[in-house]
Amino acid sequence: MSMTTIDPTADDGPSRPRAPSVAAGTGVYDADAIEVLEGLEAVRKRPGMYIGGTGSGGLTHLLWEIIDNAVDEAAAGHGKLIEVTFHGDGSYEVADRGRGIPVDVKEGDVTALEVVFTELHAGGKFGNGAYGASGGLHGVGASVVNALSSRMEVEVDRNGRTHRLEFRDREAGNTDAAGRFRRGHSLKVVGKVSPKRTGTRVRFWPDANVFDADASISYAEVRERVKQTCFLVPKVKFSLTDRRREPIESEELMSSGGLGDFVEQLRDDAEPVGGLIDLRGTDEFTEQVPVDGQLTEVTRHCEVDVAMRWCASFDARIVSFVNTIPTPDGGTHVAGFERALTTAVNGALADADLRKLRRLRDDARAQREDTQEGLVAVVRVTFPEPQFRGQTKRELGTPPVQRIVNNIVRDGLRDWFSGTSASSKRIHVKAVLDKISNAVVNRVTTRRALDERRKAAALGSGGMPAKLADCRLHPGGELLIVEGDSAAGPAKRARDSAWQAVLPLRGKVVNAGKGTAKAVLDNAEAAALFTAVGGGSGLEFDADQTRYSRVVLLADADVDGSHIRCLVLTLVYHYMRPLLDAGRVFAAQPPTHAFTIGQEKRFVYSEAERDALIAELDSAGRRYRLTRFKGLGEMDDDELFETTLNPETRVLRQITVGDARAAQEAFEVMMGAAVDPRRTFIVAHSSSYGHALDI
Repeated sequence: MSMTTIDPTADDGPSRPRAPSVAAGTGVYDADAIEVLEGLEAVRKRPGMYIGGTGSGGLTHLLWEIIDNAVDEAAAGHGKLIEVTFHGDGSYEVADRGRGIPVDVKEGDVTALEVVFTELHAGGKFGNGAYGASGGLHGVGASVVNALSSRMEVEVDRNGRTHRLEFRDREAGNTDAAGRFRRGHSLKVVGKVSPKRTGTRVRFWPDANVFDADASISYAEVRERVKQTCFLVPKVKFSLTDRRREPIESEELMSSGGLGDFVEQLRDDAEPVGGLIDLRGTDEFTEQVPVDGQLTEVTRHCEVDVAMRWCASFDARIVSFVNTIPTPDGGTHVAGFERALTTAVNGALADADLRKLRRLRDDARAQREDTQEGLVAVVRVTFPEPQFRGQTKRELGTPPVQRIVNNIVRDGLRDWFSGTSASSKRIHVKAVLDKISNAVVNRVTTRRALDERRKAAALGSGGMPAKLADCRLHPGGELLIVEGDSAAGPAKRARDSAWQAVLPLRGKVVNAGKGTAKAVLDNAEAAALFTAVGGGSGLEFDADQTRYSRVVLLADADVDGSHIRCLVLTLVYHYMRPLLDAGRVFAAQPPTHAFTIGQEKRFVYSEAERDALIAELDSAGRRYRLTRFKGLGEMDDDELFETTLNPETRVLRQITVGDARAAQEAFEVMMGAAVDPRRTFIVAHSSSYGHALDI
């Protein structure tokens, strides 16, 4: 067993260990705390509405619904251990040491435990009863998981006994001594425990008839989110075990700090600019909620917790949470934070009256991208019954939270910039204002230079790059990005010029993850790509104004091809990200080898496929000739068309935002000055190195 303990320390600023901010609640957690709002017939009919889809993302969402319930118990002060197990039979299990789901009878002969797993919107998180705040609604997650599982087993330690309830195709019951499943509402007592021991164990088998055949849950993805959760519930230990393959992987994760330590982990090795800024505050808001069939005004207590720090980099990293739930799509709390940040920074810049900004006159105000350049921040709000946009909890929708976060962050930052905050230092304030003012100057000068280029292009021959071999169909065509002139020639001859354009780029593409906006715009290869694609660049990029429906990276299957592919993806990630969000960026998969078997020619796309075909042909006694393609230029026009350009036979891989981010990280490790990280990366990826670089 490998043991990993997360306990980062900040380089600067105050440490922030503290008790969880979620109140334990004042009500009694029993059957009366469970409310039934509606059935769950719609879940199996439209699973995407509840879990986002039936692929790997939706399957992972099921596991997180159960984990979130365990985290809510820990955040409320009940239990310090959460165990997550990936079983070899395709099931997943979550065990906690919380109070245990109530097992007393709710109504008739149905227990509260059964209600939680069979009725949508049944749970102990409505109103102000068993929980002061929670990640979501207890029964929503539990019942949806049951609805989309073929089998489920629940054990609850409560009242000195272990109570068991099973589900088969959503029907409650238990297995008898002969191993037969008997439907029924009664709980089965399967053991005795200490009266002080409480907790819940949930194991579920996702329904293969619901989820895609290739859907799976990534252990690495779950581990990464658990690492984040550790900072939200300090001193709660998570035990992760993956039994799906040998050797069994197992580790424990725990953090003793809070959001400030989270920022330091996100910062990684980026050089800090200024100190850690810690902002906290509370406020209240009212909203109308249905109570006994009538709208009733209730008062909500909202806690805001923000940790942030600027770094000597160009990327912004803002991570947000509602209670213990990550909100990758942001929402009203992030909108309030960004508005407050821009307001406070512009106030500080006006007070500083910097000469470099005076020269810009009317353009001297900082915009959102200026204030967030190099910023690492964690934004968390805690309050009962948050409203999300959509069922998958990716974006907060509670409107009053924007005002609360805006006021608390704005006032806190004003104190920090003015020097009245206890954590504020003049040297840190000056460093941050210098960085932001430089970002303003770079943005304005870049925009002005771009305007001049556009005016000049309008007077020329359409303004398109001279090396672009364009197509006739716009915007329905596709842009093929190839590596240099040697690959451009065959691609131009083999393409369908009606809808396929070819743009050759050399290996001098700027590293957009490191360079300034001005450096990127001044780079000839980047400028050619921006001009050919259309739609602008950066925050001004408009995917609806592009000249092509898709962009296809067509690079050689070697180190040089991987190099330029990483650079182009990094450029798209930073300056044309809406293309990635819309799923309009692809990587072509050119073959690595060709087998000539008599009059037949077969292509393979990896060394594994090559070895498998060699073994197959050798065992059959077939004669063949093997050709290796080191680059696109080594294929004849027909081969290139058939394997890489023909939409009927080619292999394309859709590139996601995560792929582009991984490409940038891999490139930075491999091309960085530090030797140890590069050596570690190569050793860790030695078996799949080619695939990792080929995205």
